[in-house]
Formats: sequence, structure tokens, C-alpha cells
Amino acid sequence: MRGAEMEYFSNLTEIFQGIDLLLKSDPKIVLVRLLLIILGGVMIYLGKKGVLEALLMIPMGLGMCTINASLMFFDPINMVNKTPVDPTKVGTLFLDSTVASNDQLMTLMQVDWLQPIYTLAFSNGLIACLIFIGIGSLLDVGFVMCRPYVSMFLAVCGELGTLLVLPIATLFGMNLQEAASIALVGGADGPMVLFGSLKMAPDLFVPITIVAYLYLGLAYGGFPYLVKFMIPKKLIGIKMPEEKNTIRITSGQKLVFAICACVLLSFLFPVASPLFFSLFLGIAIRESGLEKFQYIVSELVLYGSTLMLGLLLGVLCDAHTIMNPKVLPLLLLGILALLLSGVGGLLGGYIMYFITGGKYNPVIGIAAVSCVPSTAKVAQKCVSKVNPGAIIMPHALGANICGVITTAIITAIYMSLIK
Repeated sequence: MRGAEMEYFSNLTEIFQGIDLLLKSDPKIVLVRLLLIILGGVMIYLGKKGVLEALLMIPMGLGMCTINASLMFFDPINMVNKTPVDPTKVGTLFLDSTVASNDQLMTLMQVDWLQPIYTLAFSNGLIACLIFIGIGSLLDVGFVMCRPYVSMFLAVCGELGTLLVLPIATLFGMNLQEAASIALVGGADGPMVLFGSLKMAPDLFVPITIVAYLYLGLAYGGFPYLVKFMIPKKLIGIKMPEEKNTIRITSGQKLVFAICACVLLSFLFPVASPLFFSLFLGIAIRESGLEKFQYIVSELVLYGSTLMLGLLLGVLCDAHTIMNPKVLPLLLLGILALLLSGVGGLLGGYIMYFITGGKYNPVIGIAAVSCVPSTAKVAQKCVSKVNPGAIIMPHALGANICGVITTAIITAIYMSLIK
């Protein structure tokens, strides 16, 4: 009878392969898997409630839940090649980011359904460039051109974390390439982190990108508390004075700006020219009045790429990736970089407040942390709660858009100098 029960149990674990792996796994890995499934569910819930950025957090959270639930004993390469299968190898039918040779890659692209997208769009930076084209098509550079000096000043202040975390990260035992990659999280620009870490620290670009997007989602909910902590309520409600002799920027002037900026920055920093080209291509499409192209890149390309990015990041966030000993320092340094950049942006806002004799709203500084347009929305939302009649969005967008360009320049400098 006992033998029959064992045979029944063996047949049961063959049917339910997830249970088989769970029973044979290290308890630590099992615990991390369960925690990640719970975390994924929390991300979906907070995304649905609007606390976190839903467009990214919902597909990322579901991907995280699913990938940690769908592990099994699986050796696709040997199975396809009809060679002896390793019965202890763990895998999924999603993707494998650790594959080494081209032969193995071609095999996996026939088995894992997300492997082609990961290989052809994610691991080469294409998805970052596609998102940048979509972002560019939404940007009105007229906000920067109307007030360039203030926007540039705040944008530099909003890179405080990007600059300070580089030396701090080296104290955690990271080399300069790894330190620069995690420091880019301070720029609050996900595609930039993906592209920069892919070029500078390819062995860590997956956990660095995951950390970046996790914190970017949290920044939308966390930055309002930083604003409340650093700025008194009476200053939050400052109404910006009405601008006299406002310069009217035509679409032709904006197009010329996009062309000149793209060519100049690509000439100075060719290592980051794909990012510059993608961003200014989107701007050029917008300012040229190509409505059909703008619809394609601002709706289909941008949102389609964001969906696949969130899904891939979630699927890459399995227990084995999180248990990498370098992930904990990355988590600490990532949140430090974002926090310092937020503080730097608000300090820049304070400086403008004192320079203008109390007429400038310091909350605008948080928009210099270049998560477009989220931080600009955060700034306006914080101000509107205190003074519904105070409109700071034009100023916030100027700092916001300039922050994107500044982050791209710093990324290019890091990629050029740190080899």
C-alpha cells in the first residue's frame, strides 16, 4: 500500500511540476519566491489605486508574480538538441537572460516565447530608444526655450544624486562602470538607465534596470512627501507672477532647436547618439505637424514599448536574480540616488526663490528630476492641494524637459570617460 501511495504521489508531482520544484528547492529560495509574488500583487494593487505608475507597475507586477510561480525543472537546450537532459536544471517558458552562446540563443528563441523580444529589443537598447521617440513626440521644447537658463540651472541641481552616488558606490566595492550605471538612477529616466547600464555594466544591467524602474514607480508616490518635508506650506502655495512680454516660440523655431541640439549633442557625445536621435526625432515629428506619425509614436510605439518593458522587467525579477549579493547594495544606492536628486532639485528651487525675492515657487525644483512628465505632475499636484489657483506647470515642464536632456548628457559623459 505504501509503495502505491508513493507512486501516486510521484505521478502527482509529475503533473503539478511547480509543486515538485517547491518541495526540492532551498527554503531560502522558496521564501524569496513567495515574497516576490506578494510584492508583485502589491505593485498591481498600488498601480490600480494610482499610488504607483499603473502603466508600468501592473504588467511588471503580474510578470513578477507569474515568473516566480512558473519555475520548473526544465532543460530546453538539451531537450531540443536531443542530448542528455539535466534533471536538476530550473527554468521557465518565458526567457533566459543568462544564455551564453549564439547556438543556445537560437535554440531558446524557438522555445521561450519572450526570448525573441528580449534579445532583439531589450538587451540591445532598442526598447529604450523606442520609448524615447514616443516621449519626444509629447514634449513641447517651447517651455525650455522660453526660460532656458532657469530650466538648465534646475536640471543640473536635479542631477545631484547622479553625481554624488558615483563615488559613494565605489565604497561598496563596485567598479567605476557599475557605480556609474547605478548612479544614473538619480536621473529618474528609466530608458537612460537601461541604455547606460547595458553599455557600461552588461553583467548587472538586468538588476540595475529592475531597481531603477521599481524606484521610478515609487518616486511618483514618494516625492510629494519629500516636498512636504523640505518646503513649508506657505511656500508650496506661492503663485507664480504673470510673465510679461512672453516670448512666442513657433513650431519652426522648435524644429530648428531639435535639429541643432541633436546634431551638436551627437557630435560631442557619439556614444549616446541613439538616445539623442530618438528623443529629437520624436520632437521633430511633433513640430513638423506629421499627425499620423505622431499618433503612431505617441500612442502605439510609446505605450506598446512601455507594456513590453514592464512585462520583461517583471519576468526578469525572479528569485535567483534578487538573491544576487550585489542587488542589496544596488537597492540602497538606487534609492539614495533618487533621494539626493529630489533634494538637489528642491534646493535649486529654494535658490531661485531667494534670487527672485520670494516670487519663485521652490516646488518647481522637484520637476527637474527628469521623470517626464511624472515629476512635473507631482509638482503641480502638491501646489494645487495648498493653492488651487497657483499654476506652475509651464515652469515645471521647462525644468522637466531640460532634465531629460541633462540626464542624457551625463549618461554620455559617463559612457565616454568610464571605460
